[in-house]
Amino acid sequence: MKRLCAREALKLVPEHGIIGLGGGETIRYLAENIKEAGKAVTVVTPSEQTREICLQLGLTLEETANVSEVEIAFDGCDRLDEDLNAYKSAGGIHTLEKVIARMAKDYVLLADETKAAEKLGYDISIVLEIVPEAYGYVAKKVQAMGGTVKKRNECLLETLFEEKPDLSWLDQELKMITGVIETSLFYHVATKAIVAGTNGIRIIEK
Repeated sequence: MKRLCAREALKLVPEHGIIGLGGGETIRYLAENIKEAGKAVTVVTPSEQTREICLQLGLTLEETANVSEVEIAFDGCDRLDEDLNAYKSAGGIHTLEKVIARMAKDYVLLADETKAAEKLGYDISIVLEIVPEAYGYVAKKVQAMGGTVKKRNECLLETLFEEKPDLSWLDQELKMITGVIETSLFYHVATKAIVAGTNGIRIIEK
């Protein structure tokens, strides 16, 4: 299904211009497809693994800091819903992913049907990228919001909210905590999703 998803995504890749590629196996297949199709694009990526794959394939790379606009960006996710909201918690590189997503005219999520839901649940942790010195303060504020916290490393804090607060409220409140750089909740960020399943491809659009 990941290869099927990558083949569908290739249809959206322009012949020229700057594109964003995130991380994961589906993105690797897409990079291979881009090379095989001979598309003369320049790639920006938040993922070191994807960077290495692009170098091996001979694709042109550019540093994200040197770019202000991207034609289209593709990324995987841990879970997405019919409103194109998503969790991108596993990789822990969501701040860089969001930078590229905001640069992109279109930000497309690639997923198999097991990751799609009608509405996002609360079974996946929302990961906060934080200033290390703010750990104690951020943890206290999250707990006051009804969340539990677990430290992944000095810069990443995993949070769970069993009381299931409104996602819009949660997105804003977490970002407003001093010391929080970004969150792995992608609320109203994606413009399209390609979902591959046993019955073929399904496109979710705004």
